[in-house]
Amino acid sequence: MRKGLVIALGIVALGAAGAATWFYAGGNGKAPQYRTAPVEKGEIDETITASGNINAVTTVQVGSQVSGTIQKIFVDYNSVVKKGQVIAQIDPQLFQASVVQARANLANTRASLEKAVILVADTERTLRRNKELVKDGFVAQSDVDAAQTAYDSAVAQQKSNEAQVSQAAGALSTAETNLAYTTIHSPVDGVVISRNVDVGQTVAASFQTPTLFTIAQDLTKMQIDTNVDEADIGRAKTGLPSTFTVDAYPGKTFEGKIVQIRNSPIVTQNVVTYDVVIQVENEGLLLKPGMTANVTIHVQRLAGILKIPNAALRYRPASPEKDEKKAGAAGQRVYVLGKDGKLRPVSVKTGVSDGAFTHLVEGDLMAGDALVTAENGKKASRPAGGGPPGMGGFR
Repeated sequence: MRKGLVIALGIVALGAAGAATWFYAGGNGKAPQYRTAPVEKGEIDETITASGNINAVTTVQVGSQVSGTIQKIFVDYNSVVKKGQVIAQIDPQLFQASVVQARANLANTRASLEKAVILVADTERTLRRNKELVKDGFVAQSDVDAAQTAYDSAVAQQKSNEAQVSQAAGALSTAETNLAYTTIHSPVDGVVISRNVDVGQTVAASFQTPTLFTIAQDLTKMQIDTNVDEADIGRAKTGLPSTFTVDAYPGKTFEGKIVQIRNSPIVTQNVVTYDVVIQVENEGLLLKPGMTANVTIHVQRLAGILKIPNAALRYRPASPEKDEKKAGAAGQRVYVLGKDGKLRPVSVKTGVSDGAFTHLVEGDLMAGDALVTAENGKKASRPAGGGPPGMGGFR
């Protein structure tokens, strides 16, 4: 019985000691607790982040100038093609018939022209003869006039037949060209990345040229079309290096550089961005057209500098003293936690930032100085019953 009483008194004594400690440190502490971060010496990489899509530098859409039924296809997805290579064939029968008809029309107009030439020569002889005979009175002047009219008509008919020959020759050339268009050739060396037709499918080129194939000219050289926000576009410059990642290779970082900054704005839901083109080498063909790239553009890198955490620039004491207000009235400031537990405001001038740290350009700070970034809170409130948390109702 006595032994149990001693144990109970010991527990109560420990609880009282714990409660007294909590009350002093939390509930009755004299100074708030701070979270700090040191001034560091190192490097800052000023960057611009953006996203975009990977595309081939040159992509050619191969279409058809004529309408018809696809008779043969000689390539498929990922086929490597050469310039001039036949990649598809449209049924040429109707176009061959048109060529035959155009050739016959041309032959007919040429025959008519030859007939007109002969007629001109005949009427010219008659006119010349009548002009000689009218001098001696063997023919009347009306015969000369009639011969002149016949000659002029023959000359006009010859000119008309010459025009018809040219017209027929043009029609034949059009028919032959349309026949040639039934054979689809690759316009460039490259790789087929899209095929939009199948054998037996009819293509209609009456209103617009249908796209049959899409050919990427050189997949070893790619580009990323990134959307850079208008707030950052002023820092982007041609030639700046960049790094990026794609979801297909999460552990790999690729490199590139800016080759073009396009001035045309892209407005999406009142957000203005600009297309910054980044050139990428793709020797291993790991990157594929259409991939989404998360891009980091490296604007400048500063090494061996003092840098302060951005959280310290945002921190302001809950109840600053008058001298602190005066010291930090103008410009930026941070607060150094002294060994005595007091805050000392320091005016600073800053430069570039990487999002986490900012370059310290001017300010009475040294590497290792503890800058306040936040307060843990004011005096901790005592729980109901007067005891520390978890100790119940100690009185």
